[in-house]
Amino acid sequence: MPSRRRTLLKVIILGDSGVGKTSLMNQYVNKKFSNQYKATIGADFLTKEVQFEDRLFTLQIWDTAGQERFQSLGVAFYRGADCCVLVYDVNSMKSFDNLNNWREEFLIQASPSDPENFPFVVLGNKIDVDGGNSRVVSEKKARAWCASKGNIPYFETSAKEGINVEEAFQCIAKNALKSGEEEEIYLPDTIDVGNSSQPRSTGCEC
Repeated sequence: MPSRRRTLLKVIILGDSGVGKTSLMNQYVNKKFSNQYKATIGADFLTKEVQFEDRLFTLQIWDTAGQERFQSLGVAFYRGADCCVLVYDVNSMKSFDNLNNWREEFLIQASPSDPENFPFVVLGNKIDVDGGNSRVVSEKKARAWCASKGNIPYFETSAKEGINVEEAFQCIAKNALKSGEEEEIYLPDTIDVGNSSQPRSTGCEC
């Protein structure tokens, strides 16, 4: 009897506006990159199926707006996250300095049961810009910050060139899986649609 069970792993991407959160997500899920910048409004997500050790998982990746007016997205958005990805632009010191604010914001809103050991992954994006001559945040500085926060895994990425994106998200998926906060989804062979009084879907099953 074939199993139709899927495990949902919820990943949230946080970081300042313009650091490349949407581009990283699109590069990983769709293998596409657009030079046209369009700010994310509120939050959106993409899903991708990944397989580890003969088990199938659905990675639900939530992309968030970096603008201050969207920072208070509400507890429901953060709740149930299995991993949080913090993204900064290696060419912007401000975006790096704000990593701590984003980390604290997540821990406050998500209130994980074990905040000391909750899995974060940090991505230093846009390493391709100007051949690396414009970067202001060194890899050493970034790794030192990650080490000070409990040895957070760190990757330097280019969403545009696809550099380290696949590797980073493999690490993200594995860390989400290890967090132990898996939400099991069972897909029945038949679905009863006879109840007309169902609540309206918000597009989010989290």
